[in-house]
Amino acid sequence: MKTELLLSLLETNARYSTRDLADVLLEDEDSVIHTMSDLEKKKIICGYHTIINWDKTNKEKVMALIEVGVTPERDYGYDKIAKNIYRYPEVDTMYLMSGKSEFIVIIFGKTMQEVSNFVGTKLAPTQNVVSTSTFFVLKEYKVNGVIFDEEEKHNERLVVTP
Repeated sequence: MKTELLLSLLETNARYSTRDLADVLLEDEDSVIHTMSDLEKKKIICGYHTIINWDKTNKEKVMALIEVGVTPERDYGYDKIAKNIYRYPEVDTMYLMSGKSEFIVIIFGKTMQEVSNFVGTKLAPTQNVVSTSTFFVLKEYKVNGVIFDEEEKHNERLVVTP
């Protein structure tokens, strides 16, 4: 089985049917189902997601990226601190980074105040956290390869005048 190709196809479109995947991979459907199940058990496939442009809905949703500066712990480095932070249900995504801050944390809230409360009452007081810097996302242009702000332009031609 061409596992890398299977993963690439699923990353592009998680809605492919196992029959379609089998056809592309020149495999039988049972083999694809077995491979996908195995990849899920090994935590190589960690979920199937949909990209939603929330700006086109009536739902209020605020996204913030938070730089978090920390002091690493002896014998644990950053992993124990990361676990203390990513276990908060408000934390959607978290990365260990190179640069001026150790972590980038992405959270979603209903309002900026809700995000601010999380940072002030939960994140900043976390042991070994020495600084936070919050950046609110004002507009999303492209998410996971999907462009949000381009409108379909059909038959757009320049006007020619004599």
